[in-house]
Parts: sequence; structure tokens; C-alpha cells
Amino acid sequence: MARRKRLSPITGPAEDTGSVPPGPIPAIARPPVAEIAAASASQAALEQLADEVAVARREGRMVMSLPLEAIEAGHLLRDRMHHDAEDMAALKASLAARGQQTPIEVTDLGQGRFGLISGARRLAALSELAAETGEPRFGKVLCLLRSPEGAAEAYLAMVEENEIRTDLSFYERGRLVAEAVRMGLFADPATAVKGLFGNAPPARRSKILSFVALHRALGTALRFPTAIPEKLGLAIVAGLKADPKLADRLGATLAKAQPADAEAERRLIERALRKAPAAAGPRGREVAPGIRLEARKGRLVLSGAGVGPELAEALEAFLAARDPLE
Repeated sequence: MARRKRLSPITGPAEDTGSVPPGPIPAIARPPVAEIAAASASQAALEQLADEVAVARREGRMVMSLPLEAIEAGHLLRDRMHHDAEDMAALKASLAARGQQTPIEVTDLGQGRFGLISGARRLAALSELAAETGEPRFGKVLCLLRSPEGAAEAYLAMVEENEIRTDLSFYERGRLVAEAVRMGLFADPATAVKGLFGNAPPARRSKILSFVALHRALGTALRFPTAIPEKLGLAIVAGLKADPKLADRLGATLAKAQPADAEAERRLIERALRKAPAAAGPRGREVAPGIRLEARKGRLVLSGAGVGPELAEALEAFLAARDPLE
């Protein structure tokens, strides 16, 4: 039987089919098309993110940190005339201990400037802390960007925040209404009260209209107008209606006396009211805030702070459309 020939291992050099150099295995290069597609996808994702951030900023959903000097605090006529010292001290202590918890609201004025809409107390407190301490953390303020359609909407935003956070005095409300009408934001006081304080009960809106008259008659003479209580303010307005010369007498009295505090001013006003002729009670019935209706023989009389050009136009339109046979 023939022996099978054993196969011996190859001892000679094998054919070189391409040696792999030592070191890590290089990554497989992607085709150019894949590189371009990946870069395009990354760029699209970045652009989408940038667009979403811009939209969130415009819609007031993104909190921004701005330097204090970029904020125009006088952009709007402020509804609150003074800041209570004790309240400001408490606010500053809170900001120092916990930082700013609630952003202020601003509108973009362009060129890196922003107009303050709401948050005047927080802005003032941060400014005082920055001046007193020199700490950089107080040199910036957290903001939400707002884009009100007009000045009236901006004023409404300011009023709503103060109505919720810190109650305004009746004088401050009346002053804001009077100034809003003077600046042409509203046609008349009644429209302004409805636009700025539309959520207030009718009785409160009527009182605000009364303080509009008080501000117009004595705004420059009063030294402590925000301290005038509701009852005294309404008594002054009633006295002004009964005695047209009362405003001049009160103004002269206050200018001569120069009361040092709110209590002294209040006593002077009360003394002057006691000397004034008794005010006749309002005639007719109140059919809407600031509007009284009195029916006489063959006559209808509308009176009050709410009677203005807008009401006259609405009444003319109603009468023109009314069927005379009804």
C-alpha cells in the first residue's frame, strides 16, 4: 500500500498581498456626497434652532439678561408716583438674598435700547443695589420682551401688573387716565377707564372718573395727592361741582400753607370743605360708570365725567337707526 505524502508547512516567504502598517485601523472614509448631506443637516438644525430662539424671544417666552443702562425707565408715564421706602427696603433685601425671581417686561426700541413696560420697582431696586454695593450681579436685569400693538396696550400691561402686585391709589389711577387722554391714547376719560381698568367693578370705575376730575382741578396744587383717602377725594369732587371757585381757593390755601406732610395737607382740605357751600346731591340715576341720566318733562339730561364726544356719536347713531314709530 502506497504511503500518502505528507504536506509540509510552507517555510518560504509568502507572497506580499499588501501589508497593513502598525497602529490603529484608519476609519473608512465617507463618500463626498455623505459628507455634504451631513453638513447640510447640521446647518439646517442650527438654523431651525436659531429661528425657534428668535420666535421665543419675540413672543416673550425667553428670559433675557440685559444691562441696567440699556433700559429706558421713562419710556412710559408711570402709574405709580412714588415708591414706599419700607417696601423698597424689603424688595432690595429679597433681591440681595435670592436674586431676581420675576423678570421685568420691556419693548425693543432698537439700537440696543429697551423701553420699560412693567417692573419699575424691581428695576429701581436693582439700580440702587448696584450703586450701593458695586456688585456686578446687580448690574443686569432679567427681562421678557413684549411687542405691544400700541401705547394703549403697553399702558394696560403696566396697569395690570400694578393692580395685581401693589394696589394703586385712586389718585394715581385718575392721574393715569387723565394723562392717557391728554396724550391722545383715548378719546375721553370714560373710554380710558374702560380700556385701562376694564376688569374693575363699575363702582370702582366711577370713583376713578371722579379722581380724574380731582387731578385736573388740583393736580398741580396738591403736595401729597396719593395720600388722599377715597372718601375725602370724592368729597372734594362734590365740592368742586357745587362751587366752581373752590379749586382756586384750595390751591391758594395750599400754596400759602406749604403743608409739610400728608396729614397737614388733609386737615387744610377738610377745613376748606367745611367752609364751602354744601354740595347738592347728584341728580338723576347712574346708568353707567360716570354717566347719570335725568328724565324731565320733554327732556333727557345726561351728565357726568363719562359724557363725551364718543357717547354723543353713539347716541346719534342709535337715534338715527331707531324707528320713530316704535
